[in-house]
Amino acid sequence: MRKSKFQEVTMISKKADIILNIFMLLLALACIYPLLLVFGISITDEKTVTLEGYKLIPQVVSFKAYEYVFTDAVDIFRAYGVTIFVTIVGSITSLSVISLYAYPLSRKDFRYRKHFTLLVFFTMLFNAGLVPWYMVYTNVLHIKDTIFAMILPGLMTPLYVLIMRTFYSTTIPESIIEAAKVDGASEFKIFTSIILPLSKPSLATIGLFNVLYYWNDWYAPLLFITDEKLYNLQYLLYRINQSITYLTSQSNSLGNVSELLANIPSQTARMAMAIVAIGPIVLAYPFFQKYFVEGLTVGSIK
Repeated sequence: MRKSKFQEVTMISKKADIILNIFMLLLALACIYPLLLVFGISITDEKTVTLEGYKLIPQVVSFKAYEYVFTDAVDIFRAYGVTIFVTIVGSITSLSVISLYAYPLSRKDFRYRKHFTLLVFFTMLFNAGLVPWYMVYTNVLHIKDTIFAMILPGLMTPLYVLIMRTFYSTTIPESIIEAAKVDGASEFKIFTSIILPLSKPSLATIGLFNVLYYWNDWYAPLLFITDEKLYNLQYLLYRINQSITYLTSQSNSLGNVSELLANIPSQTARMAMAIVAIGPIVLAYPFFQKYFVEGLTVGSIK
């Protein structure tokens, strides 16, 4: 008996679903494999890595790399605290500033909308350079060796302002705002009670980008922080990596003179640092996943 057109389309759809599922499974494995490989190397003996190379399953299990990284555990946990504080405060503050700046730009009845939009575009295309930027933060704002030196540089991102503006203008109907005005709601009340609840996908997406920026930032501490108590996690791990590189070079130049230098877990310690740094941020991603895909398509469908 000849199959109907509906049955043929259904069979093709099932085959396409199977192919797509297999493809996505392979893509997921390709993304997870490097992370598992890094973890496997981090718990491998340094000599085994040197002789056998990188392997997913360690032949000789050793936690010396983590012991080396956590030699000064107090400094690591203090850096964790600084990073968590900077990430939370910086992300929330940045998200507030960006959403407040973008909202007037999306309103057609805002008289100076073009002027403020031009400021956003101008800062995306031109910048004064590193030296004036550094002088403003140190000589004008006087925030060197303060926690604010790691928060202010990422406070306003022009691209995120444009994303938020696009979301406001393409997703939120003007009739809702007009109805709220008729009911006597103020602009601030409209923004907090109507606009923000409807903007969760965009807020979650930009919030995730802010979290990633503040968590992985090591450049601001490199420029502005000299007090060891204010080192964040990434910069502390950067300094540990620099120390490993220096000690390894000394070991190579001295030959077998120093057994202590020769036994430094250089490669495995670097992998251990990557695991230490990436762990919490990976656990934070599922909280944003609900809105992440929808937020990435901001403005694509009206």
